[in-house]
Amino acid sequence: MILPMNRVAVSRDTYRWAADRARLEMRVLATRFPRLRDWEAGTAAPTLKQLEAFAAATYTPVGFFFLPEHPTEAVPIPDFRTARGRPVTAPSANLLDTIYMCQQRQEWYRDFAGVAGEDPLPFVGSVTNGADVVATAASIREVIGIDLAERRRASTWEEALRLFIAGAEDAGVLVMISGVVLNNTHRLLDPDEFLGFAMADSLAPVVFVNGADTKSRQMFTLAHELVHIWAGQTALSNAQPRQLRVSQSEQWCNAVAAETLVPAAAMRQAFDGDDDLDLEMRRLARRFKVSTLVVLRRIYDIGGLSRNAFWDAYDAEVDRLHELRERASPGGNFYLTEAARVSKRFARAIVTSTIEGQTLYRDAFRLLGFSKAETFRDLGQSLGLQT
Repeated sequence: MILPMNRVAVSRDTYRWAADRARLEMRVLATRFPRLRDWEAGTAAPTLKQLEAFAAATYTPVGFFFLPEHPTEAVPIPDFRTARGRPVTAPSANLLDTIYMCQQRQEWYRDFAGVAGEDPLPFVGSVTNGADVVATAASIREVIGIDLAERRRASTWEEALRLFIAGAEDAGVLVMISGVVLNNTHRLLDPDEFLGFAMADSLAPVVFVNGADTKSRQMFTLAHELVHIWAGQTALSNAQPRQLRVSQSEQWCNAVAAETLVPAAAMRQAFDGDDDLDLEMRRLARRFKVSTLVVLRRIYDIGGLSRNAFWDAYDAEVDRLHELRERASPGGNFYLTEAARVSKRFARAIVTSTIEGQTLYRDAFRLLGFSKAETFRDLGQSLGLQT
């Protein structure tokens, strides 16, 4: 087909690839782009303006549409995710953009920490993969300041998670928790695609937790990613307490994370095997402020459940939690949430650096995901900074 001068030739399967990458259905996109089916069939072609609009709608770099065929994108950090024992492929645009932004934030903070003369953090890479589980968990609890009694006194899982995050950030880890890409509430992160990732660095270790998951399950993800930091590993994970058929590295991280949150010795003392499992599971989840899934794993670990009973109970609980997650609605103070999204430690550093003239407002806005000076000012005030 000979195209008019104002039309752009695009490889026909690139349209569907871009839609899949954005996790959008073609029929939904067709309501916004009425000629999309014709473009895909090759009987028509978009104008440059239409193509730019389609690229923006699918969060795709417009240059990809000018390639002879769509690119094969790889996750830019080691990918430890598995599905049914196999690696996960074809990352979404939301996942890729989240990792890229966290890499930029880490690079900025590494430079900031270097100029400020901060010392390397001794716990990053302090253990080898496969090290003693109990000893490694004890090291994490000591550095982070995890106190089981204090966590038990927390009135909610959210409060317990805040204590955990605060301890990690006080130790020097940049903990970022968000359920969306930057501040775009239309770009929701999918817990079924990934739960978190760690980016090890002696000056700027980053842990990202998918905030679209439940607060109780975020506890395990945070603990799991911290284990990667202790081992000096950068890794993308979808680790869950159930996972028994994963790489040795992920098995070890799962074991250390579970021991960090719920030490086996404490579980043996607290577990009542004569009580109804559902009631006992929920009681212990409230006691330790972890998910019921972590509790089930620990009951199994101490011999309180057979393998088959564990898997049956776990599957049933996953279904129940999935329903709760779908019914949950977003909320909360935007600025408190924003600080958590980018790490309070990072937010405080970049706001201070910008106020002092060391960082351009343009760069600060980009790294924070802001477009308005008022939003930046309000964030600074919420952190106790004079902007």
